[in-house]
Amino acid sequence: MEGGANFSIEQQEGVGAGRLMLSGPYLVSTIGAIDQDLEAIEGEIVVIDLVGVTEIDTVGAWIVCRLSRRFGAEVTGASARAQRLIRAVEGSDSAEDVSPPKLPIWESASARMGGWVAVAWAGVVGVVGFLGQVLVATGSLMRHPRRFRTKALVRQLELVGVDALPIIGLMSFLIGIVIAQQGSVQLEQFGAEALTINLVGRITLRELGVLMTAIMVAGRSGSAFAAQIGTMKLTEEVDAMRTIGISPVEALIIPRIMACTFMMILLGFYASVVAIIGGAVVGDLLLNIPFWTFLERIKEVVPTHDLWVGLIKAPVFGLIVALAGCYHGMQVRGNSEEVGLRTTMAVVSAIFAVIVLDAFFAVFFTEIGWG
Repeated sequence: MEGGANFSIEQQEGVGAGRLMLSGPYLVSTIGAIDQDLEAIEGEIVVIDLVGVTEIDTVGAWIVCRLSRRFGAEVTGASARAQRLIRAVEGSDSAEDVSPPKLPIWESASARMGGWVAVAWAGVVGVVGFLGQVLVATGSLMRHPRRFRTKALVRQLELVGVDALPIIGLMSFLIGIVIAQQGSVQLEQFGAEALTINLVGRITLRELGVLMTAIMVAGRSGSAFAAQIGTMKLTEEVDAMRTIGISPVEALIIPRIMACTFMMILLGFYASVVAIIGGAVVGDLLLNIPFWTFLERIKEVVPTHDLWVGLIKAPVFGLIVALAGCYHGMQVRGNSEEVGLRTTMAVVSAIFAVIVLDAFFAVFFTEIGWG
């Protein structure tokens, strides 16, 4: 092949073996044209002559080493550069299997489960340590109240609470409509459409109002906490705050936790009220229950402790959401991809924790007679 890598075979008299003569540039850009021809060589080769090789790189050196091992041939006529490359390639060659052996299913499943348990335990330890830092910083602020950032708290109250009113109101209104409509369809089979008022009032004040609000706040504010603090970690703003003597926990985390905990009480109550209004609209339009009569009956059929159940759960859910968002934001390391990963983890862990706690609350309040 003119201008490219080439080879020829000379038979040595009296030996019965051949001499492989390589010529031309043996580079990554030229070797592909004759690679299959080299693989197709048959017979016995005792010498590989590189006198005719004008240029060579690591790919060419690797081809020479492969041919030498295949035929057990001696390499001659190599230039100083070719010798260095051949020695380097020989030293890096390995006959080991590139893929590890596949473990039996019981061993791989046990190893994977052990890894999950270790990660979960490390997460629990990290959250407990983070909560300890928050408690220590809270105690420090109580001793030095002038360090508390009131403006930061007011700003977070606005972001977590006031700005969330439209979306939470719309969501709660639609939930109230769905509960009333679906509940009335089922109760109609027993001639008990009037009990739709009981269903809407109790389930919204006690469960769905606060629970759905917590899920919405986790997706809206919890993710924002993780993304904001995580970005500040990447841009080294958190390290800069420590350098100038400002505690990141006091400046960034405590205002967010306080705002989320307090606003969850108001948002949960607001969501329950709007959901009841949605149910009253359905009652007025579909069940022939006047709007104001529906609302008056709520006061009669819903026990007061149902309202207290929702109000007790709300700040706990708000605390969990804020802790998850701030904790995962502070765990961001390395690159911007970590911000997205930690934001997702903050939302998922917050929603999971809220649902688990809601189940515990349901059992607890039933045991104390508030079921």
